Amino acid sequence: MEVPEEDRNGRLILVGAPLGNPGDASQRMRDALAAADVVAAEDTRRLGRLARDLDITVAGRIVSYFEGNEERRTPELVEALREGALVALVTDGGMPSVSDPGYRLVRAALDAGLPVTAAPGPSAVTTALALSGLPTDRFCFEGFLPRAPGARRSRLAALAGEERTQVFFEAPHRLTAMLADLAAAFGADRPAAVCRELTKTYEEVLRRPLGALAEWAAAGEPKGEITVVVAGAPPASATRPPDEALRTEVADLEAAGSSRRDAIAMVAERYGVRRREVYAIVHGPGQ
Repeated sequence: MEVPEEDRNGRLILVGAPLGNPGDASQRMRDALAAADVVAAEDTRRLGRLARDLDITVAGRIVSYFEGNEERRTPELVEALREGALVALVTDGGMPSVSDPGYRLVRAALDAGLPVTAAPGPSAVTTALALSGLPTDRFCFEGFLPRAPGARRSRLAALAGEERTQVFFEAPHRLTAMLADLAAAFGADRPAAVCRELTKTYEEVLRRPLGALAEWAAAGEPKGEITVVVAGAPPASATRPPDEALRTEVADLEAAGSSRRDAIAMVAERYGVRRREVYAIVHGPGQ
């Protein structure tokens, strides 16, 4: 199947790449990579391996396009589009611009009045969501949490009351700390799933409460590409817990490593109570 002639004139194509199994590659993806005048790849070596696995020849010019050179390379690719080139953008797996390089180029192309389309492909977000066994009717994608512990806990405190299923990406070496913070912020009993190496030989999906997942991660060294799916918060209770219960929960979160500020925010979010009210309870007379 050939790429339509209109796709060959100054057009950016976002190419969804397999997460790990080359068999997931679509025919349109194959055609786009074979027909492109320029292929911008997050990892040119990985693109080469994928082309060999798919038995296709990438005849166009191949350039690297990753976080470290996006700002510099984007104007070059926009200029190629202006000159009529068909530019294909491919990342290591999944859809470009979803926690991967691509947004900057898409925005620049649109601002220049140039057409942008996609050859849709696999997505770790929706694949993990479907495999998690958690509700899929309403969900939100949070990408990577902040690396700094304090910033990560603050972000989770803001998300503790979110009722939609939440999807996160995380690096293997930060997974243990992330799950511990999730358990502290959302509650150790909150259902969740850790999806590792999706579609690859050693694919693994662990469906357990956050506390159990945190213990699992701490006991080993998880490796590979990881997506974490967490159930949404139950609807806020209409009954406000007693002051002493709120004070105890803040103290428990502090004992688990959260700052007092973050602990107050988590408890307030969990029960739909104003932060300043919880603050007043924690810092009340005799405290």
